[in-house]
Amino acid sequence: MDRQNRSIINNLLKSWPKNTVAVSTWLDGQGVYRQLAGTYVKSGWIERIGQGAFKRAGENVDWNGGLYTLQTQLNMSVHPAGKTAFQLQGNAHYLPANLKQAKIVLFGSKNEKLPEWFKSYKWEVAVRYVMTGLFGKDTGLGLTTYNSGNYEIKISSSERAALELCYDVPMRESFDELDQIMSGLTTLRPSMVQELLEKCGSVKTKRLFMYLAEKHNHAWVKKLNLDKVNFGAGKRSLCNNGHYDSKYKIVVPKQ
Repeated sequence: MDRQNRSIINNLLKSWPKNTVAVSTWLDGQGVYRQLAGTYVKSGWIERIGQGAFKRAGENVDWNGGLYTLQTQLNMSVHPAGKTAFQLQGNAHYLPANLKQAKIVLFGSKNEKLPEWFKSYKWEVAVRYVMTGLFGKDTGLGLTTYNSGNYEIKISSSERAALELCYDVPMRESFDELDQIMSGLTTLRPSMVQELLEKCGSVKTKRLFMYLAEKHNHAWVKKLNLDKVNFGAGKRSLCNNGHYDSKYKIVVPKQ
């Protein structure tokens, strides 16, 4: 390898966070074009993990190292959501202590497909991806930063994660677990909850969230202005032969 190529690879490794993926478009911006990337693979500097995707040689890349790349190099809205966001924040102690034992839940915008390399790579955990326009075009609303050590990723705040979990019930998540999690959400920011409720496009999600928030008598509920929230019309049902809440017109499992 000549001196110029060694200089390029040295600069690349300095700007490339450890334990993350690099995609071809980002490598191009670092001066590492397709042919040169192939040279670095043959030289043992980097390893190919899928079409147009690479990792540093010898490194183990986990799912959030791949997610970092989706967010920073591909500018995707994909983020840890629902139960996964709660667990990363340490707010759900009764969930599996080790994320390797749990299914990782990622949410992204409607029609925002994961790249093939991310879908086909054998991560150490199962990943479930949901494409939804839950909060319309405001894809960054209610996200917060999570420090993963060598890099940071964006994840759902507790307020957004709670609504995402409500969205997933009952088809993909259980009502009982949602009920448990909602019981502990005593410190949600009413201003963030208000904005999320106003922009949330799912009637069932909003009704279920408010039903449980009031059931657990959270103090922040009193600071909400529900006149600004569109709760839709007609009845919504999570189950057959359940409890009907007349205020929010929703059928939930009997306790």
